[in-house]
Amino acid sequence: MAANRSQSADRRARIEQMRKAEQARERRNRIITLSLSAVVVAGLVGFGGYVLNKESEKKEQQEAAAKAPIKDEKSWDAEKLGRNHVTTAVSYPMKPPVGGDHHQVWMDCDGNVYKEPIPEVNAVHSLEHGAVWVTYNDKAPADDVKKLEEKVGKTPFSMISPVKDQAGAIMLTAWGKQVTVDGADDPRVNQFFTKYVNGPQTPEPGAPCTGGQSGMVKQ
Repeated sequence: MAANRSQSADRRARIEQMRKAEQARERRNRIITLSLSAVVVAGLVGFGGYVLNKESEKKEQQEAAAKAPIKDEKSWDAEKLGRNHVTTAVSYPMKPPVGGDHHQVWMDCDGNVYKEPIPEVNAVHSLEHGAVWVTYNDKAPADDVKKLEEKVGKTPFSMISPVKDQAGAIMLTAWGKQVTVDGADDPRVNQFFTKYVNGPQTPEPGAPCTGGQSGMVKQ
């Protein structure tokens, strides 16, 4: 009997020892889990703050670019640019035109890449809707034209087409605004897009850039 009691006590002691060991493991696991969770949460919070800061910086840079003057940009009084719909040809005083009377149908300007010249009277209507019109002549390097076509292709409210008899090799036009740039990598390209794609110069904000005249090549 004494031997049985001793064996029973030993079993109880081993069971108790195992129970305590299991409890210790569970406590360690909880501590590890809580610690890892805290690290993950802190990392997510830190990453979220980093992303928010980056987005805030990007927005501030865009706002600054939108306010900053563009070097050598030419401007016309928007109030003096005609906005009548006409069915006849219009003789514009500048090339490409920055505004004026135009056809009632606009050129599609939803990132459209036109390989051939487009009618000015339709393009001007697109400017009225907030489009930026990129144009180039035979002096523009092919690589620059390709880069600008790629940029336009990704940008709603923009279009690009050749204008053989324009003064500059590469020109950017919005309603009442125009600048000649040195190439596709000229910082004024991004500045002009940021400032004038559906920008404050737009006479008809909210008007569409699709559903007009197209039929040209679009990339």
